[in-house]
Amino acid sequence: MSKENEKPQNQLNIELPEEVAGGIYSNLSVITHSPTEFILDFIQLMPGVPKGKVRSRIIVSPENAKKLMRALNENVGKYESVHGPIKEHGPMGHVIPMNFGGPINEA
Repeated sequence: MSKENEKPQNQLNIELPEEVAGGIYSNLSVITHSPTEFILDFIQLMPGVPKGKVRSRIIVSPENAKKLMRALNENVGKYESVHGPIKEHGPMGHVIPMNFGGPINEA
């Protein structure tokens, strides 16, 4: 076998199915945990609709939650070094109004 055809021992092959590749939009996330897992709910809120919908739920081990936190911190740092600081609104982040600043629905 030539060296070109050899795969490195530690190489990971990851498949991205077409139905997942487009992603899911989320503008709110909620994180809860138990002694054995972290639960990340990604929610989509729509203007004028007082009810959000969980679009995806990811459950990870505490160890993987910590690795995800590190990876997000690293990537936010890289993003900000290119695009400047990400603006935050208040200590708990931006609170999304139910009308998103658009017209108020009236019956």
